[in-house]
Amino acid sequence: MSELPQYQLPQFRRPVLLEQAMIHRSYVNENPRVRVHNERLEFLGDAILNFLCGEFLYQRYPDLAEGKLTPMRSSLVDEKQLAQFALALDLGSQLRLGRGAERDGGRENPNLLSCAFEALVGAYYLDCDDIDAVREYVTAFFESVVVEVAEPAPEINHKSRFQHWALTEHGENPKYVIVAATGPDHEKEFVAEVQVLGKTYGQGQGRSKQVAEKEAARDALEELGIYG
Repeated sequence: MSELPQYQLPQFRRPVLLEQAMIHRSYVNENPRVRVHNERLEFLGDAILNFLCGEFLYQRYPDLAEGKLTPMRSSLVDEKQLAQFALALDLGSQLRLGRGAERDGGRENPNLLSCAFEALVGAYYLDCDDIDAVREYVTAFFESVVVEVAEPAPEINHKSRFQHWALTEHGENPKYVIVAATGPDHEKEFVAEVQVLGKTYGQGQGRSKQVAEKEAARDALEELGIYG
């Protein structure tokens, strides 16, 4: 993962909200005079991040279906990624932890860091009472990693790649042969082989002939060590 820029904390009109966002439950347990920890802010921030991340992806990728957008959103707001955002802000040094959490390395703990980032977002929303300001703030984080972390890689056309290899190496197009078809008509399973000049290079199976042929080409590329 590429290194994130060192972002700045947002400006708070009420610094007490930022302070609360950095208070872990373990600190409250050991300091009875402190009565509020960051879990409610974490809850709010989590909801805001999911909404704004979904909106960000919806607008950035207008042609992607829900099935593609959902895992992208998950990648951008999961514990690992939010912990990276927290590290970019050096939130670990600002956490108020109990002695046990401190001793156990809480300032580097991905769970505590991701929760702190969520709490920060929740606190910032309450402080400015302006979803547009929060949107602008978190979008910078999403933009910095979306291509590397969440954007789906282009699908490899295995048949085209293997055809290119066959033409380059042998001057011959590959030939696909269905060697087996099993099961009832509504649940048939096909097995295909891909051959060049009579030699079989790969085998694949699937619920259609097309899928079996693609799998055969993928298998051939793997056997040749040129897959991917």
